[in-house]
Amino acid sequence: MSVTSSMPPFIETARNTYAAANAGTIDWFLGRPPLDGAFLNTKVNSISLADYGAADGIRGPDFTYGWIQGRGLEALVTHAAFFAPTDPALAARMDKAARALYDKLAALQQSGHVYFCYDATMRPVYPSGDALLPQLAPADIFTYSDAFVAKGLVAAAARFAPADLPRHLDYFARVIASIEAGRFQMDERRPLSSESLAVQPDDFGPRMILLGAAAMLVDAGVPQAAEYADRFIAHVLDRHYDATSGLLRNAPGEDACNVGHAIEFVGFALDYLPADADPALIEKLERILLASFRAGYVEPGICLSVSISTGKALSPYCPWWSLPETIRSAALAYQRTGNPEALAVWQQAHDAFFTRYWRGTPALAFQTMTADGPVDFVPATPDLDPGYHTGLSLLAAIHAADALLRAGSDNRSASR
Repeated sequence: MSVTSSMPPFIETARNTYAAANAGTIDWFLGRPPLDGAFLNTKVNSISLADYGAADGIRGPDFTYGWIQGRGLEALVTHAAFFAPTDPALAARMDKAARALYDKLAALQQSGHVYFCYDATMRPVYPSGDALLPQLAPADIFTYSDAFVAKGLVAAAARFAPADLPRHLDYFARVIASIEAGRFQMDERRPLSSESLAVQPDDFGPRMILLGAAAMLVDAGVPQAAEYADRFIAHVLDRHYDATSGLLRNAPGEDACNVGHAIEFVGFALDYLPADADPALIEKLERILLASFRAGYVEPGICLSVSISTGKALSPYCPWWSLPETIRSAALAYQRTGNPEALAVWQQAHDAFFTRYWRGTPALAFQTMTADGPVDFVPATPDLDPGYHTGLSLLAAIHAADALLRAGSDNRSASR
C-alpha cells in the first residue's frame, strides 16, 4: 500500500477510542466477583444492567458456558500483553485472572473436551424443551466450545505456561482435524452425536472461527501450528464464494449469507496472511468485506443474515459483534490497500457501534438491536462479551492504526 503523508484524523481518534473502550470493559468485568473462584462473571442484562440471578435459569450464575470462558481467557492474555507497557497495573490484574481461569479450563479439558453449558454441579447439559438433559460425550466429536477453549489455552500457555504449550497445541490440532474429517458439530444445543452431524449443513463457520487462531499462533512462535490456515482460506473461497455478489454462502448451494461471519472471515484472513500475500487474494477478501457490509448494514447495525438472490435481510436482529468485526476487517483492509472504500466502511461501522450500541458506563454494548432499539435477544450465550468479539476486534484495529500512523510519520519525515 502507498500511504499518504497525512493520515485521516479519524484513525488516531479511533485508535485511542478503542484502547479506552477495551480498558474500560476489562476493568469492569474484573471488578465483578468471579464465579466458582475463577470463571469470568459477565452475567448481566445488557439493557437493564441487572445481574442475572438464580430465577433467570440458564442465564443465571448456576450455569457456566465453556464457550465464553475460553473466549475470555484468550482476550485476557492478549490484552495483558498489549496493556503491559502503558498500564502495568491493569495488565497484572488481567494476568492474575487469566492464570486462575487457565487452571480451571485446563482441568475441565482433561476429560478430552470442554462443553457449551455446565450446570451447578459442572455436568455438561443441553436444553430440550423446558428441560435440561445431560450432554452426550462422544470422544471423537469436537465443538465450538473446544475451539474457543483450545485457542484460549494455547494463548495463555504461550504467555505464562510454556511447558504446557505442547499438550494444548495437540488439543488444538485435534480440533482442526475434526473439522477436516467431518467430526465437528456446530449446534451444541442438541445431543453431540453422529446423528446430529449427519444433518448439519456444510457451513464455513468452523473454519472461519479456527482461522482466528492463525495469527495468534504465529505471534506465539509456533507458525507451524498455523499451516492449516491456508487450506481453510482456500476451502472457504473455493466452496462458498459467490463471484456474482461477492458474498459467502453459508453452505454451498444455499441462498443465505451470514454477513457477519463473512466479514469475520476476512478479518482473520487479513490478520494472518503475510505482507507479500497474493494481491488477487487480498483483492477478493476486500471485495467480500465491502459486499457483505453493503448487503448486511440495515441500521442500526448489521443483520444476522441476508438472501444472496434478493439482497433482502432474513432477520430483523442486528447483534453487536458484527460491527467490531467490521472495524477489524476494514482497518486491516485499509492498511493493506489504502482503498478509500475500506476506510469508509471502517468509519461507518465505528460510528454505528459507538453511537448506537456502546453504553460507555459501564463499558459494554447492547447485545442485540432491531430498527426499534435494543431487544432482549441472545445471539449465542447470555453472558456478555468478555473482551473477545469487541475487544480483540478493536485491538486488531489498534495495531492496524498504529502501523498506518507510523507509515504516515515515516513518509512525512522522508519528504522533509
